[in-house]
Amino acid sequence: MAPDYEIIGKRIKKERLKNQLTQEEMAEKIDTSVAYYSRLETGKTKINLKRLVEISDILDVTVGYFITGSNEKKQDYLDNEFTEILSKCTPKQKKFICKVAELVTQDL
Repeated sequence: MAPDYEIIGKRIKKERLKNQLTQEEMAEKIDTSVAYYSRLETGKTKINLKRLVEISDILDVTVGYFITGSNEKKQDYLDNEFTEILSKCTPKQKKFICKVAELVTQDL
């Protein structure tokens, strides 16, 4: 299974913001352009392992977290993202998401 670069980028951005760093600061720390770094966070550019290790060291997060969303080995790597999204939803939005999920899983 190929990595989901968009999700990896979102996790990088989330950790960068937690560390109160700007994209400019991160780009400088990994010796790259701001435009390139921005594309990493949006998933428009594939990140290589070397860069991922550099970023994980700077943000003090395991490489595994960026790839799986957890520091533990886990197949359901999107669980954290779904939980976070649902925590921000209204009850009406949660009900809608539940109905969509039921429709999607009917064909599986």
